[in-house]
Amino acid sequence: MSQIKGPAIFLAQFMADTAPFNTLPNITAWAKSLGYIGVQIPSWDSRVIDIKKAAESKTYCDDLKGQTNGLAITELASHLQGQLVAVHPAYDELFDGFAAPEVRGNPKARTEWAIQQMRYVIKASANLGLTASPSFTGALLWPFMYPWPQRPAGIVEEGFKELAKRWMPILNYADENNVDLAYELHPGEDTHDGASFEQFLEAAGNHPRVAINYDPSHFVLQCMDYVGFIDLYGSRIKAFHVKDAEFRPSARAGVYGAFLGWKDRPGRFRSLGDGQVDFKQVFSRMTAIGYSSWAVIEWECCFKDAVQGAAEGAPFIASHLIDVPTKAFDDFAGAGSDAAKNRRVLGLG
Repeated sequence: MSQIKGPAIFLAQFMADTAPFNTLPNITAWAKSLGYIGVQIPSWDSRVIDIKKAAESKTYCDDLKGQTNGLAITELASHLQGQLVAVHPAYDELFDGFAAPEVRGNPKARTEWAIQQMRYVIKASANLGLTASPSFTGALLWPFMYPWPQRPAGIVEEGFKELAKRWMPILNYADENNVDLAYELHPGEDTHDGASFEQFLEAAGNHPRVAINYDPSHFVLQCMDYVGFIDLYGSRIKAFHVKDAEFRPSARAGVYGAFLGWKDRPGRFRSLGDGQVDFKQVFSRMTAIGYSSWAVIEWECCFKDAVQGAAEGAPFIASHLIDVPTKAFDDFAGAGSDAAKNRRVLGLG
């Protein structure tokens, strides 16, 4: 039996106002027909969940689970709300679209709204019996990612201090509800790789609810060792997005992308199996560290249609799930032992 659960699918990229992508019963029936057994719900999308009602009513949550055609709800994703917990003023107008209309144009009110939204997500997760929410940290430092002009001394420390200050009440509430916040380490966030995650974790006092949503695609685009990452941060990995990517540098552009569109960037997301991620190694290492939650496809590709990507994704994930052994492969050569025998074998008498 596989230690990792799946296949599951993140619904965000598939939601639409037309059937079968417009309601929870419709889209889960579609996902089930493709072979998925779980769905990750975008908590901001009112077509599939009323997040405030889910936080306030366990009955509503029980009814929600009854609308999924037998598919498990794996997690409530909270990326858009988490993003708005911390926004540098340079991005105020661009990120306003993530917020409720009544708080747009008011960064302070928008932050307060986002914090309340995160509390709703945490309580709703608890009401649904879920233990993690994939999210973003938001960013105050991202405009200063490249050290030119030279960063003033202390600005990085101050940025992470403020970021942690905003998240600490949310993290404490998550702890009260036994929910991990699994941050996706993503460009555009202050936590976008292992080192920046460590900086946030330290600023948050190594809070037990600071976790990771592991997504190798973002590490491919940053030319990181995405397999070694699993061994290094495995104890903090509480969610898993199965997403492919490729990085093909050219004489014209590299990791920064030269402001090109997705099709022309050297680094781009791909449908599962079309990119460069070594998923055999990824699933092996995730199994080795003891990860036992869901493998969830997050589909993003600039070349392939979403429906085709989803159809190919379920069997792809299923083929990478590893049935953990019930006995060691070399048990046939084993021999009984006792303390006295061990001492004789060691030449100790």
